[in-house]
Amino acid sequence: MAEIGATGNGGVNRQALTPEDTRGRQVLLEWAAKRGYTAAIDPIGNLFIRRPGAHPELSPVMTGSHLDSQPTGGRFDGVYGVLAGFEVLETLDDYAVVTERPMELVVWMNEEGSRFPPPTMGSAVASGAMPLERALATLDRNGVTIGDALAVQIEQLPQLQRRPLGTKGHVYIEAHIEQGPLLEAENCDIGIVKGIQGLHAYQVEVTGAEAHAGTTPMRHRKDALVAATTLIARIRSEIADPEDILRFTVGRFEVAPGASSTVPGKVTFIIDLRHPDPDHLLRTGERILQFCSGEVEHCAVSAKILLQSTPVIFNDQVVAMVREAAERRQFKHMSMISGATHDAKYMAEHTPTAMIFVPSEKGISHNEAENTRDEDLAAGTQILCDAMLAVMSAME
Repeated sequence: MAEIGATGNGGVNRQALTPEDTRGRQVLLEWAAKRGYTAAIDPIGNLFIRRPGAHPELSPVMTGSHLDSQPTGGRFDGVYGVLAGFEVLETLDDYAVVTERPMELVVWMNEEGSRFPPPTMGSAVASGAMPLERALATLDRNGVTIGDALAVQIEQLPQLQRRPLGTKGHVYIEAHIEQGPLLEAENCDIGIVKGIQGLHAYQVEVTGAEAHAGTTPMRHRKDALVAATTLIARIRSEIADPEDILRFTVGRFEVAPGASSTVPGKVTFIIDLRHPDPDHLLRTGERILQFCSGEVEHCAVSAKILLQSTPVIFNDQVVAMVREAAERRQFKHMSMISGATHDAKYMAEHTPTAMIFVPSEKGISHNEAENTRDEDLAAGTQILCDAMLAVMSAME
């Protein structure tokens, strides 16, 4: 998979619904066909690969993650959970294990949100948290909608069963790299993830007036770039958290018209805001919206909410089964809250859910230098296998 969209610097650029993303799905489906698994796709492009069970009418034990990446992403983020899940299915085949329930691997569409913001869009639509029509109408920077890009991708995939929205399973367990430094710092093999902190995303527009860079006096300008940078600095200062729990990021920033001799007339940027306390997150978000209304440096400012994902706590019983699996294998483990958001957040709303983390070298992620040792990948996959089998007849 790392060869698909390889950047040449050890990472990948495999953004949602690009030719690289499509090729990744094609390869996975080729592997699935060789094993005799069935495959289906839902209206937002989530892909489901199923290994049959003795009782096909029963809801499946599910796992999964995503194949899409950041523009300069690492080769483990997301894809590890997909390949770990597929490895579990193949291992059960190799040992001729007949499970009571089907097992299902899901590849979520547009988890990263790098091409089409916001993130975790496929699982949000599947869970009913985001309307399908709104998602399909989302534009990338070139004016391409998700609906059009998805139609192109589906044409290039093998013939797939169509399934309606809604992904309720018996249990869902997602494996992922930690994307942070805690497991490595504590010399732990496995992270037992108890929940995910909340995420709000806001799109801010700053509108000034285009003008000639050589002839327009500074005092007469309505420079959208100056206003936007002033606004970001002001927000960052006003919401500063002395405990360093709040996360405030502007990772997408677009300047128009983008000409070196023209005073910028419009700036659009996206704020990523995270905190584990829902009330704190909501209060801070409200303050940001207040800052992003009216005028700054003689430029008009407006904002809209792209995403309000509240913190989630995973199912105690499933979390306990993951912990028991780690203890049986004598892996050193620790309990933790995920700072990054994941599709497991939306699955947890209607399916008993847990997550498994494995260490990230130096805590690096969303970076081409991202790395996890083979033995840690194998340990996480083994715990995933053990836990999926353990929940097979539990959770009635």
